[in-house]
Amino acid sequence: MTERIRYRLFLGAGRSIGESNACKTLLQRLEPFMHANPKGNWNEWVNAAYMDRVSLSTTGFYKTPDLNYSWATNQGKLFHYFSYGVGVSEVEIDCLTGDHRCLRTDIVMDVGNSINPAIDIGQIEGAYTQGYGLSCLEDHRWTPKGFLLTRGPGFYKIPGFGDIPAEFNVTLLKNAPNHNTICSSKAVGEPPLFLGACVFFAIKDAITSARTVEGVHGPFTLHTPAASERIRLACVDQFTRRCPEPEPGTYTPFFIRP
Repeated sequence: MTERIRYRLFLGAGRSIGESNACKTLLQRLEPFMHANPKGNWNEWVNAAYMDRVSLSTTGFYKTPDLNYSWATNQGKLFHYFSYGVGVSEVEIDCLTGDHRCLRTDIVMDVGNSINPAIDIGQIEGAYTQGYGLSCLEDHRWTPKGFLLTRGPGFYKIPGFGDIPAEFNVTLLKNAPNHNTICSSKAVGEPPLFLGACVFFAIKDAITSARTVEGVHGPFTLHTPAASERIRLACVDQFTRRCPEPEPGTYTPFFIRP
């Protein structure tokens, strides 16, 4: 029974805290009520502690063990473990308008032995979508005098349900336990964010194909985010050739980017 309570306390306190003193403190506060009513259940023990004015909240701080990296010598262990993932996307661009669509995305993510695959997959999908918006959609613009223009959804494009890949496959890497943590799992909150950049690179590959058709070869620069006008201007054709980029300092731009 004690082990079951310990596990429940661990999940309630949050995986980032780990086996911290917060879980142990809560367990110690509940143990008298568990011993007084050994046949009781979780709700009864918690209710008894509450009615006896025992605090059921506490804090704890997790200190990652065995980190001994030296910046002076560039030696030692800097992180407890690493999270790995790979993503590939198929996109379609409109060379005339600069619009794009993400047709398919496949992701494989190493989360160790997942404690809850449904939650982990949701985290991966959300982080990917955030990274996709960061690299392809969300475009900050200011006037030359510092006035922010992109102040609402009408001018600042964030990912919506229409931007989700038409086919979206997320797979958790199997047989890859992480023995450094509880239940051999891995944190997966932020690492998948950069996987959204695979859409950006797919867009650049599509632009490269469009430029090849126009007889334009060699490397070119495509800044993030890959906004529609950047895609359109990068697809060199008879129209863009008539509008060469002016020399810096010869005009006052309507807006600037960071």
